[in-house]
Amino acid sequence: MVQVVNPTAYPDLNLVLGELVASVRTILAENFCGAYLQGSFALGDADRHSDVDFLIVSNDDVSDEQLRELQAMHERIYGLDVPWAQHLEGSYLPKDLLRLVDRSRRPFLFLDNGERELIWDNHCNSAWVRWIMREHGIVLEGPQPETLVEAVSAAELRREALAAVREYAEWAPEATKAGPMSRWKQPYLVLTFCRLLHTLSEGRVASKREAAEWALRTLDPRWAALIQRALDERPDPWGRVHQRADPELVARTLAFADYALRNAPLV
Repeated sequence: MVQVVNPTAYPDLNLVLGELVASVRTILAENFCGAYLQGSFALGDADRHSDVDFLIVSNDDVSDEQLRELQAMHERIYGLDVPWAQHLEGSYLPKDLLRLVDRSRRPFLFLDNGERELIWDNHCNSAWVRWIMREHGIVLEGPQPETLVEAVSAAELRREALAAVREYAEWAPEATKAGPMSRWKQPYLVLTFCRLLHTLSEGRVASKREAAEWALRTLDPRWAALIQRALDERPDPWGRVHQRADPELVARTLAFADYALRNAPLV
């Protein structure tokens, strides 16, 4: 079993991750299999503004008592005086259900970014997450990722990306509880469509920056200014969650969503 002391370049984040792993290991005891970073940290494109995508792998289902203790633990960690502690995002997956892509996408225990309570959600039950985990996952503690996840084919990634393009295109114009499209959602949509189109073209998962740079080289040049602006908007994304996006940018983003939907099968 591998145990990594300093898995990231950020000492304050490493302390939070150390607390998370130690607490989970104590709570799950013999049910603990491993803990991993995936997402932008695994893909090598994380910065101070990234959320912290994790996976906790258990040997079996989490019991009701373990779930109660995990809920209390996440409440406690959220209260730490470290910004990273409020931006953890990840799921608890039994190892037998992690191994192969699950097209039914059943829900697992999930902690959303900015939240302090585990809910049931299928967010991490995807080919996308399994590919990142196997190919680039960072071990916090546990066996190597390739021993837990079977290889994910390019065809499986493309199938999922095509479905996701449709889902995001449907979500794009929806108002949220906070009102019209926010300054967080607008660039997030642009970069997400870039990532999905990149996966459809290349058959792998790229970081937001790599996918956006690919899109700048590859897609219709009329979208270049919109994509570049989304990249430039990277600093302090969470401060823009409750700020209204510029109506002109919203219109362009919705047009880009329509472009992605129409062109996804052709990429």
